[in-house]
Amino acid sequence: MAFLGLTACAGPGPKGQITLEKGTFSFAMSGLYKPFNYRDFKNGGRVTGFDVEIGKALAKEMGLKPKPVTTPWETIIAGLQAQKYDAIIGSMAITDERKKAVDFTDPYYRSGAQIFVKKGNRSITSAADLKGKKIGVVKASTFKDVAAKYSPDIVEYTSDITALQDLPTDRIDAVITDQAVGLYAMNKMRFPIQDVGKPLTTDNMAIAVRKGNDRLREKMNRALQKIIANGTYERISQKYFNRNILTNEQEEGAR
Repeated sequence: MAFLGLTACAGPGPKGQITLEKGTFSFAMSGLYKPFNYRDFKNGGRVTGFDVEIGKALAKEMGLKPKPVTTPWETIIAGLQAQKYDAIIGSMAITDERKKAVDFTDPYYRSGAQIFVKKGNRSITSAADLKGKKIGVVKASTFKDVAAKYSPDIVEYTSDITALQDLPTDRIDAVITDQAVGLYAMNKMRFPIQDVGKPLTTDNMAIAVRKGNDRLREKMNRALQKIIANGTYERISQKYFNRNILTNEQEEGAR
């Protein structure tokens, strides 16, 4: 999720400590970003999704017990700096501004900002057609910055799914969100929406840790390389997207 959410910097925590709780790896996300992280109310409301499974796989490689945590996206970096959890695995895009507040691992997937409109909409066929249109985006997201390049009329939401659900109501003209999120809503959730043109940006998503917690960052990078090498990453990615979203290698016939 290409989100912004910044606050003042904090230290990496107790000296020499990799995680806040011995033997446990806690990682945060919004829980509102399906299919990356969301609550499965058919199974007791447990948090699940691509980010969650990646976090659990990394914890296993590091010999730690996984502990996914949900928190409002607007304050997620502040929570990390306040030592409420060890890392953020919530589809956070690497930006120069965020690098001032947190340290990032290597990217764990790549995506981009995509325009979505109501199914059958013929008035918006390219980014140029967004001029003066009402665009829905998630609060505190880099998608808002992208939308502002095309129109001052921006409506903010707490969830990308809620924004996409609003398209058929005509309360907004378009939504700019992560391409994978919109395509999942369109193809898997059967939302009556359609994508427009190519992605507006290309983003590298990574795991955020507190500034200076190099030991945890390096440990996660090694674990990430292991789950890529042993096929765990491929299995999780294929499960949710029918393709590898780190390399963007699509299966034949997949969108």
